[in-house]
Order: sequence, then C-alpha cells, then structure tokens
Amino acid sequence: MSFYTNRLGKFLKAKTDVEISAQPEFEDQTLDFSDVEQLMGSINTIPAPSAPVINPQAPNSATGSSVRVCWSLYSDDTVESYQLSYRPVQDSSPGKDQAAFTVTVKETYCSVTNLVPNTQYEFWVTAHNRAGPSPSSEHAVYMTAPSPPIIKTKEIRSCEEAVLICWESGNLNPVDSYTVELTQAESPEASGVTESVVGIPTCESLVQLQPGQSYIIYVRALNTGGPSVRSEPAAVHTIGLYFRLNKDTCHPWLIISEDGLTVVRSERRIPARELSSSDTRFTRCVAVMGNLIPVRGHHYWEVEVDEHLDYTVGVAFEDVTKQEDLGANCLSWCMRHTFASSRHKYEFLHNRTTPDIRITVPPKKIGILLDYENSKLSFFNVDLSQHLYTFSCQLHEFVYPCFSLENPGCLKVHNGISMPKHVTFY
Repeated sequence: MSFYTNRLGKFLKAKTDVEISAQPEFEDQTLDFSDVEQLMGSINTIPAPSAPVINPQAPNSATGSSVRVCWSLYSDDTVESYQLSYRPVQDSSPGKDQAAFTVTVKETYCSVTNLVPNTQYEFWVTAHNRAGPSPSSEHAVYMTAPSPPIIKTKEIRSCEEAVLICWESGNLNPVDSYTVELTQAESPEASGVTESVVGIPTCESLVQLQPGQSYIIYVRALNTGGPSVRSEPAAVHTIGLYFRLNKDTCHPWLIISEDGLTVVRSERRIPARELSSSDTRFTRCVAVMGNLIPVRGHHYWEVEVDEHLDYTVGVAFEDVTKQEDLGANCLSWCMRHTFASSRHKYEFLHNRTTPDIRITVPPKKIGILLDYENSKLSFFNVDLSQHLYTFSCQLHEFVYPCFSLENPGCLKVHNGISMPKHVTFY
C-alpha cells in the first residue's frame, strides 16, 4: 500500500507537459480554396445576351402618332431589360443623321408614341443584363398611320344614282390608298357603315347610290401602318342633281357667289386688251360652266332668270372654244334670250343655227333636262309647266351646264330638285 502511495506522490510532484506534439508533415500547413472559388465563380457568371431579332411591322399596328414594335430573342440568354432606339428615316439630302431616341422596357414589345403621322421610322433594339449589352439587332422600318383626309364639301357632285366625292390627302407623304365609308342618314344617330369602297388610288371616287336617299360620307387614308381615323363627315342627297359653278372657267367680268350657285355680272369691266386667251377660262363670251357629275342617265336642273336680261343657258363639251359665243359651234347647245325695244327674242342655238320658235310668255325659271340615254336636251318654262324646245344631240362625251350674261344682272341655279311631272322625255 505504501508502495502505491509513494508512486502517486512522486507523480503529483513532477512537472508534466500536456501540449500535444504534432507530426512534422502537418506543421505550417494552410488550406487552398482557389480552385473551389474559380469553380463557383464560373457557375455564377452570366454571359451578355445575343442580339435580338426585331420583327417586321404587323398590319394595323400603328396610329397616326404611335406604332407597336415587337422583337424576339432566339436563345436562352438571361435578359434584364431592352433598349429600343428609333429615329425618322432620312431622305437622300446630305447632312448628319438625326439623333436617335431610346426607351428602356422589360418586355419584348413597346408602343412608341408622340410620332408624326404617315412617317417612316427605323427601329433597332439591344438586350441588357449584368454582363453588359448585346449586339444591336438589324434595323427595321415601321410607319405611322396617315392623317385623316379633308373632304372638299364644296366640290361634291351628285345625282339620283351616284356621287362624285373629292378630298385632300391631308398628308405630305403619299399614302397607299383611300377608303370611302357611307352611312344612310335616316336619323342623326345613325352610325353604322352601310357600304365601303376600298382601294381607291386617287383623291376622288365616283360611288353608285340609291335614289331618294340621304347619306353621310367619311374618308380614310391607308398605308402599311394601318388606316387613319375618319375624316370629317360630308352630307350627300340623291333627291336630285347637285353641282356648283366652276370658278376656273369663269370670265373675269363675272362673280360667283360663295355657295357656287349664283353668277353675277356687274357694271365694272376689265378692258378687253387685258384679257388673255385661255383654254379653260372664257375670255370673249362672258360665261361660266358648271361642274356636272360625269354620270350617264338623265339630269335635271333649273335656272332663275330676269325677263329683261340678255342671257344664254344650255350645255357644252368641256373643250368648247372659250373665245366664241355659246351656240356658235358644234360643241354647245343653248337657249339664248335677248331683250330690246320691249320685245323678247328666243333662240335655240347649235352651230349658229336656230329653229323659228316664238315664246309668248317669258319664262322666269327655266327647267333643263339632259337625257344621255336618248341623246336629247330639253328646255321648259317651269311656272307654266310648258315644254319649249328639245335638241337631239350627239353626246359622245360628257357635257357641262353653261351660263352666259350679256349685260349686268344675275342667274341663279336651283339644285336638288326632283324632276317635275310635266318634264317628260321628248
């Protein structure tokens, strides 16, 4: 027992080193994580996107001030945003390119606004992420829709079967075509389109209509971007014939009223030496022509006259000689009245010849019936329902109403008149 006690006492009195001794191969060693970090970095790195593909313009994708631009990304690239750039297409004139506008979007489409109507714009797009931008897409040309046309209401001509409507484009650049929309105006609230005439290449259209109706007409312009909004409306009636006097043919001594239905000759004259010859304007005969609608069939209108006035009314071909009196050649058929010494003289002139016809009651309103189907031109005293005379005409082309004043006074055209019962075909 004492032996174990002595051994324990010696152990407790001895100084013991409790440090763990390391083997030489583990001394001064540090761990190297560079390969792991490189591997993790390669996993987290995102490449820059590839170039987007911008789509061609879709039909009806534009308004007069905006276009909807679309594009695609043919890869699995990560994209955080897109930058869409655009500018107007430049003409061939020299100079620097116009500065581009840029918008940033998240989607693969964008509606670009505040643009100019009927104008081409070039667009291109880049994709972006943390690694940077993609190459630019190809440039694509988009076009805004046109501005609405402007109907020339004062130049509308119509009859019982048709209307000839004219308009201004309303656009500096050409458009592809126009569309005429018609609504039957049975009530002011009527708004449904009853008929459309599409693919019209010029700024006028002859449209067939139903007789005895009222219509509201609109015009749209179209291009690759889509249609314009409607023009302002124009009212058309097929109750009778509507036309106005043509200022381009008017002799300088005559004045046409604002509504285009009255012609006045005043006392003031321009010296004859100052009147230059013209193929379109009367310079010898003091006359004016009317813009009759070019439709074959029958047309009826009336002219209010003064029984003491020297006048000529009738029809003539468009190329009638403007330096001769009406009725003095084979291109015009006219009724002429002269008043002298309290006597009325009436002539029905064609190529300077007239039949011997006497009219006892001077007409105050003359009805004129142009009948293309039977090649005839008839005159009537409206107040007496009296037939005065009928020409048999060779109407190989369209003719136009003509009016002449030999002394100061006025003539007034009455439009939109249904043909009276006493007016028959002779």
